Amino acid sequence: MPLSQLDSVAALIVIDMQKGIVALPTVHPIGGITANVAKLAGAFRGRSLPVVLVNVTGRAPGRAETTFNFSPPPDWAELIPELDVQTSDYRVTKENVGAFYGTALERILRRRGVTQIFLVGVATGSGVEATARAAYDFGYNVVLVTDAMTDLDPDMHRHAVEKVFPKIGERTTTADALAILKSA
Repeated sequence: MPLSQLDSVAALIVIDMQKGIVALPTVHPIGGITANVAKLAGAFRGRSLPVVLVNVTGRAPGRAETTFNFSPPPDWAELIPELDVQTSDYRVTKENVGAFYGTALERILRRRGVTQIFLVGVATGSGVEATARAAYDFGYNVVLVTDAMTDLDPDMHRHAVEKVFPKIGERTTTADALAILKSA
């Protein structure tokens, strides 16, 4: 999984690492995903590169075949403490699958001069993939850190990582991303 280069202004976008979502049964142990996301956030902050923490508070309107009978607890949308939220971090709250539509994400990135985004979080085949597709459409260089993301469905995760992501970005691992951040 190659990562060709680090752009001069890259940003880390963390998708839905919030209490109610990380409590769900995921394909990969959430502790390892959380640890990788936290390492990446620390490395981006250490280089004064933007860290954008995205959470979801609702659902997009519209009909779908799958219904969600979900009564979330009061703190379900709160970001997990392992992210060690800093005042320099950007916060984006979405009500849709992807993090661009209906939010200030595009404006935040453009104002900072970001040309490359690193995506991590839950769920690979929905929030991460939708955000990656939109980022690619907006012209960003997209990097998908595959061992810092997971899904509730193994087939969705596998399909996104193996079939979708190579068409819209570069896949890498946390160790390789950290190495390129350190060496640049």
